[in-house]
Amino acid sequence: MGPRSLRQLLDAVLMVGRDLDLPAMLRRIVHAAVDLVDAEYGALGVLDQTRMRLAQFITVGLDDETCRAIGGLPEGHGILRLLIEDARPVRLPDLRQHPSSHGSPPHHPPMRSFLGVPIRVRQEVFGNLYLTDKTSAEVFTDADEELVVGLAAAAGMAIEHARLHARVQELALVEERERIARDLHESIVQRLFATGLSLHGAAGLMWGDPEAAARRVTAAVDELDRTVTQIRSAIFGLEARAGRARSEVRNQVLGLVLEAEPTLGFEPTVLFEGPVDTATAEPVATDLLATLREALSNVARHAAARRVDVVVAIDGADDGTELVLRVSDDGVGAKAENRHRGQGLDDMAARASRRRGSFAIGPANPHGTVVEWRAPVK
Repeated sequence: MGPRSLRQLLDAVLMVGRDLDLPAMLRRIVHAAVDLVDAEYGALGVLDQTRMRLAQFITVGLDDETCRAIGGLPEGHGILRLLIEDARPVRLPDLRQHPSSHGSPPHHPPMRSFLGVPIRVRQEVFGNLYLTDKTSAEVFTDADEELVVGLAAAAGMAIEHARLHARVQELALVEERERIARDLHESIVQRLFATGLSLHGAAGLMWGDPEAAARRVTAAVDELDRTVTQIRSAIFGLEARAGRARSEVRNQVLGLVLEAEPTLGFEPTVLFEGPVDTATAEPVATDLLATLREALSNVARHAAARRVDVVVAIDGADDGTELVLRVSDDGVGAKAENRHRGQGLDDMAARASRRRGSFAIGPANPHGTVVEWRAPVK
């Protein structure tokens, strides 16, 4: 195997391990094998749990129309069966002449030269690479077989890595579900209990002070609305962790909040309202995240707060839709904090102005500070 072949193999291995999404990785393995040995057609047959039948068959070189005309998934008969029954490389000058050949199904393109190599994961056969019709020569060579065997070894390790990564993600998701369940139980049960007491008190005021009773009922309804929003936010947060891109606004907001937890000394609550991910353009999201980072930093340094609430919402409709960030704390208050904040407030205001939005800071109820940053989503 010469230097050029080794370089080609290295490039192929790097391409296969580019990311850990298993379905995409399997297709890259076939593409890499086809390119490595100049094959016209390639396929990866993934075995089922019995190790005797094919559960998946990923092809390269056949267009969609041809695949539809050929029909369903091959089950692993004929030449394909050779590697399933005896997991060793197979190289044939003309697969049509082999005793195991059963011919091709209707609409299948004719194929001649053949190279098959098993892919093992932890010493167990995961599937087989099938390559046909070398374009730069009549048959596949010893060097071609060595290259594909090397690629298959690297592919086996990459597949195992991807499977382990997926398992870790599943375990992390289970832990996150349990954490969210605990948080919801503790926080929402407390809220509902407090709301129930408030409504019970309102019933006693109904005849003596109807206005006070009405205020209590209104406050209870508002609290129930906030509780429902918190439940939705927890569900959205769980979905965001269940395998979607790290670039999404929700994930990045949650990441910043987690980063701030050590300096704050507690975990802020986060609520999302509306289609935050799909509605927000990337430049707007960048300014929102910078503003959130600055706001949390200010709370940590100057507010002496014990609670912080972060709300990220889509507000409005059509061309008037805005992305809203609201950061509330129960600290020393806006006036006391502003004596120390300096350039931070100016930066937040400048980011809003650059987006033709708005920025405001004021007192929270009953005490503390509310920072609100708004910008059009487009």
